Amino acid sequence: MHMRVDIEPGRYVVAVSGGVDSVALLDILSKTPGLKLTVAHFDHGIRGDSSLDRELVQKLARQYGLPFVYHQGNLGAGTSEEAARLARYAFLRQVQRASQAQAIITAHHQDDVLETAIINMLRGTGRRGMSSLQSHRHLVRPLLTVPKSDLQAYAKDQGLVWREDSTNQDLTLLRNYIRRVLLPKMGREAKHTLLTHVSHMSVLNRAIDKDLLVYLHIQPSRQSLDRHQFILLPHAVALEVMAQWLRSHHISFDKKLLEQLVSKAKTLAPGKQIAIDRSHHLRMGRETIVLIVN
Repeated sequence: MHMRVDIEPGRYVVAVSGGVDSVALLDILSKTPGLKLTVAHFDHGIRGDSSLDRELVQKLARQYGLPFVYHQGNLGAGTSEEAARLARYAFLRQVQRASQAQAIITAHHQDDVLETAIINMLRGTGRRGMSSLQSHRHLVRPLLTVPKSDLQAYAKDQGLVWREDSTNQDLTLLRNYIRRVLLPKMGREAKHTLLTHVSHMSVLNRAIDKDLLVYLHIQPSRQSLDRHQFILLPHAVALEVMAQWLRSHHISFDKKLLEQLVSKAKTLAPGKQIAIDRSHHLRMGRETIVLIVN
């Protein structure tokens, strides 16, 4: 059985957990010409047997003749999926910088796209949640169109060795329930329909983001918005403009904060300020909304 990925030649960090998906990805990448790979493994410190994952990944890196980097975290068993994800990607970005790699490669696949879309819908996602798993310039996900079953078949065919994460059996975790109970019952047609919707949302999101960037480009400056224009925007559009503006400055926010910022930006008297985080706030003027770095 043969699998290939379309990745331009260059230097990359490949994230390998030790599970079947990332082990299969590593094997595929090792057979792809023109790639200089660094194998990165993050031990979250959540499972007692996680050191065995590291030992396996280190052994695989040695077999492929690739440099290996790992970090031992201490997040604890009660850590949320989001907190674990943030810690993991912070480590991967650090390895990327240290190895001067052009991007990180992860083993997210088609089933992950479905799981993430369903989870985000259940949690009341915005437009981005339906198409959040994508490849970007510095984060390459070459398996997004590949079903997990194909990766499992490839790994078995190639005689690969991997580890099973015992926490994946816990059906009280939403992602595990979707993966092990809901998705198997959906059927091929329902999965195809959902994937089609995700693809359409991805196209729509790119178009919306492009228009938002054009809107921000014609503002008084990169640090300010025309307040008169902003007040006249429909609430849903104002939320998108504010979100894109904050993202352009690499400022993190959640839905609640975004709602507060938009509401106060439209109603506060000139001279008033709104705190965003410890490092940023918005100052209201008569003509503009100004982003201030503390």
